[in-house]
Amino acid sequence: MAEGKTTLEYTPTWVVAAVCSVIVLISLIVERTLHYLGKLLKRKHQKPLFEALQKIKEELMLLGFISLLLTVLQGRINKICISKALSKKMLPCKDETKETTTTAHFQTFFSFVPGGISRRLLAEDSSANSCPEGKVPMLSTTALHHLHIFIFVLACVHVVFCALTILFGSAQIRQWKHWEDSISKKEQDPEQAQGPKLTHVQDHDFIKSRYLGFGKNSYILGWVHSFFKQFYASVTRSDYTTLRLGFIMTHCRGNLKFNFHKYMMRALEADFKKVVGISWYLWLFVVIFLFLNISGWHAYFWIAFVPFILLLAVGTKLEHVIIQLAHEVAEKHVAVQGDLVVRPSDDHFWFNKPKIVLILIHIILFQNSFELAFFFWIWVQYGFDSCIMGQVGYIIPRLVIGAFVQFLCSYSTLPLYAIVTQMGSSFNRAIFEEYIQEGLVGWAKQAKKKTVLRKAANESSHNQANPREESPLIQMAKAGSKETVMGESKSGEIAHGTVS
Repeated sequence: MAEGKTTLEYTPTWVVAAVCSVIVLISLIVERTLHYLGKLLKRKHQKPLFEALQKIKEELMLLGFISLLLTVLQGRINKICISKALSKKMLPCKDETKETTTTAHFQTFFSFVPGGISRRLLAEDSSANSCPEGKVPMLSTTALHHLHIFIFVLACVHVVFCALTILFGSAQIRQWKHWEDSISKKEQDPEQAQGPKLTHVQDHDFIKSRYLGFGKNSYILGWVHSFFKQFYASVTRSDYTTLRLGFIMTHCRGNLKFNFHKYMMRALEADFKKVVGISWYLWLFVVIFLFLNISGWHAYFWIAFVPFILLLAVGTKLEHVIIQLAHEVAEKHVAVQGDLVVRPSDDHFWFNKPKIVLILIHIILFQNSFELAFFFWIWVQYGFDSCIMGQVGYIIPRLVIGAFVQFLCSYSTLPLYAIVTQMGSSFNRAIFEEYIQEGLVGWAKQAKKKTVLRKAANESSHNQANPREESPLIQMAKAGSKETVMGESKSGEIAHGTVS
């Protein structure tokens, strides 16, 4: 049998057992690690993070299913043949030789294997060609295997980058906790909490920083100010204090001591579950850009600007929402009784839906993950000098943009999202503690069950009080059965009289 094509029939049993043992051991370690991490999160009552972990498990299951499909169907995929002329169109690398096949750019293996020996695939050699003359396989086994690895790397990089973004963003938001603590102490101080005071709107720090000043009351210059504001001190103490009070006075008027910072953290943890997943439209994005990876187009250079532009647009919009809240108060009032209160509303957001911001952040993180995952995968799989990698003049800007997007999203955009999206017309379910949420869900289920039972009981009593009209056939059948019973009873009486 040719070297490299040995089947299990001629493979030493100790080799098969050793390889299986290593694979099973690694799988069990990963599975047990995720299991104990879930138990730890439940023990610490971190339900949102536990749900995010469950989402990661779902993604791993999806990857396993994709892996299974690629493994099972690789033989049939290899048998799909296309013409040589079609195989030379839309290549990622230029066809510099006369006999280059459609998968010539996928024939290089890992370059870091010790001894310089190319790593052998578990599948058959891609050189085997079962196509008739003039045709070539649509996708070789080698190319299919490399695509398999890329999908796995993409999903792992996306999960890791999302976790890092949430981790660093949460660290930035936790720095606001001392603002919350100082506000709580001030509200509990009897000297500070004396009768209502008169607040001059123009003298308030929030209005000074967001409304007054050069160009801030101009529509165009207001957007320009919002654009640059996201790069430095995106949320100040006066912003936090004013937005916090606006939320409490709108949604928690009866609880002025509401812990707004703790609520924000719970809401952010709940949103992490949605961000860490890979939705269908994100997979569609992957397919489109794999399709556009044509030699000379530099598609992976231009897509680096997609998350960059979206991130700047989202950050600018969130900053502008704060400016709009300041404008509403400053244009309507000269002085107010008590503290300055803004009015949260969905009208300030795109299409009156604050959740669109979360979808855009999801797309930004995934596209950035895709860009960086593709770079590192090409570097490891084919080397830095690969034709797919592109020229250095295109590589360096891609890496700089990717690192900038990751940093700005963690440092500025995510904290902005956490506080500004609370300025909508409705509040997040995270406003309730976990045990209260569970109690409300249980109460709702019991109320729904009682409603169904009460409705069924009312219908039953109504049917007994007003029986439905029976069809003529049923009435004739009942009448016939009654006559039969009466005839039998009369005959019994006659027989009885005769005997006696």
